[in-house]
Amino acid sequence: MFSGMTRRAALSVAFAAGLTAATTGGGFADGHKMTFTLATAGSETDQRSQAMAQVFAPMVAEFADFQPGYNATLFAQGTELEAISRGNLTMSIASAQELAQFFPEFSIFATGYVHQDAAHQVRVFNDPLMDPFKKTVEDDLGVKLLSVMYLGKRHVNLRQTREELDVQTPADLAGVNLRMPGTDAWQFLGKALGAAPTPMAFTEVYTGLSTGAVDGQDNPLPTVVDAKFYEVTKQIALTSHLVDLNYIAFSKEVWDGLSADQQLQVQRAADAAAAWGRLKQLDKENNLADFIRSKGVEIYTPDLDAFRTHVQAQYVGSEVASSWPEGVLEKINALGN
Repeated sequence: MFSGMTRRAALSVAFAAGLTAATTGGGFADGHKMTFTLATAGSETDQRSQAMAQVFAPMVAEFADFQPGYNATLFAQGTELEAISRGNLTMSIASAQELAQFFPEFSIFATGYVHQDAAHQVRVFNDPLMDPFKKTVEDDLGVKLLSVMYLGKRHVNLRQTREELDVQTPADLAGVNLRMPGTDAWQFLGKALGAAPTPMAFTEVYTGLSTGAVDGQDNPLPTVVDAKFYEVTKQIALTSHLVDLNYIAFSKEVWDGLSADQQLQVQRAADAAAAWGRLKQLDKENNLADFIRSKGVEIYTPDLDAFRTHVQAQYVGSEVASSWPEGVLEKINALGN
């Protein structure tokens, strides 16, 4: 039912031995705390980063020091999961698109117009339908998915003014170089939107928009503000083509070395961080449009029925959809409103 991959390389003996030294009272037997390293391509002010620093870190502080690396300073974007698998990293904020590079069936969670909203994401993640997905990632990659984070509704954000390019249907995006992350799932979505997807690391997007290396990018409104994309773009078409998510990914090897009480606290911390970030992100989405407009960016709603129909049609019969376990899409839809 699920595709697999070669089992990760074993972690070093010293690392494993250090984990088994952890006591139920917290930290290591010699009284030192463990270190939880987090790698993310997001900035320090990114809502996900703040959720981990302000909520997760204090909740595990009794037995672990939280050491984040922002702006892809620890590991390049897209390499974090492999770093966890190798034992070089404790945590990352991983996308379904990244997981689909290892397990193609995860592309279902990166498909346009599948998730309906933030609450639907949570219902899907906590439903038994996710159990085989989670188990595969743990068994074959050594990564435990702790919780789901709401990134927001992604929209098309372009350098051209609306007078130069008025986007109402996917046909209007023909020939538009739309920055999308480099994974196959992201690139497929870009094509499904009608654009010419261009792979580019997130840390390069501002410069790419400024120089014209790309015509646009797609992200939720909070990311547009956080990354100041409003300084180098002129319009946002509210396509809402993906209710985007991230998973709080944690080393299974580290998890297995924790006591039951520590595991419970880590899980609670992850859920609390995800919930805090979700509420903050929803609040930002609801209040940022006026700020972005004040910066000279026009915001409007295109023909959503045309986009939804076109995007979903691209997946029917595609190689991407062939990896989806039978019946899972129907179960996801059944959990909707």
